[in-house]
Amino acid sequence: MRLHAVAIASVLLAVAAATAGAVTFDVKSEAASTPGGQRFDRDYGADYAKQVLSDASTFTWNIFNQPDPADRRPADGDTLLLAVRDTDGIASTSGSTIQLSSRYVDGITGDDLRDQITGVLYHEVVHVWQWGLQDYGAHPGIFEGIADYVRLKAGYVPGHWVQPGQGDRWDQGYDVTARFLDYCDTLKQGFVAELNAKLKDGYNEDYFVQILGKNVQELWQDYKAKYGG
Repeated sequence: MRLHAVAIASVLLAVAAATAGAVTFDVKSEAASTPGGQRFDRDYGADYAKQVLSDASTFTWNIFNQPDPADRRPADGDTLLLAVRDTDGIASTSGSTIQLSSRYVDGITGDDLRDQITGVLYHEVVHVWQWGLQDYGAHPGIFEGIADYVRLKAGYVPGHWVQPGQGDRWDQGYDVTARFLDYCDTLKQGFVAELNAKLKDGYNEDYFVQILGKNVQELWQDYKAKYGG
């Protein structure tokens, strides 16, 4: 289910420059003296990371059906920055700055370091561009689910993710909600794009009824039934 970043870049690179508009992409290493920071510089690299940030932005705008920059959430400034820092956790996003933990990078095992970091960056790039984050504190599941949905559609699915139909609640977030949103998108292509557009005005559970004609609990029950409960 994985797609290498180079494969995605080959599809998107031709349109990236045109769609990125005035946004630039930069990488700043603030952990160059740490093992993880050195591993990032050696095995991933700032130039590769800049291209991933650009590709992920274009991919997200395509998922959100936003060819017109006027439809997109404005960037916080004109630069999307990836800062590699000596912190706990994996990654986080504030405004247009993505923080990647060098400790996480140092702990990556297996031979797919690039894919693992790229998947994380795709998720975080969505947080830069998705609408409705003013409601994140009350409804984190939907926003984390949309971010992982974009990661899912890009093909960067880590082995620990749940399978379709698994999970306890539709708004559990991350991979659980991403799988559910993917199901909803099979009911109406472009569902996630419509949902994201509506989130500009804040979150409302009635959006599922407006787009798909069923409330979200009915949709969750249908989803669970499709995969055997």
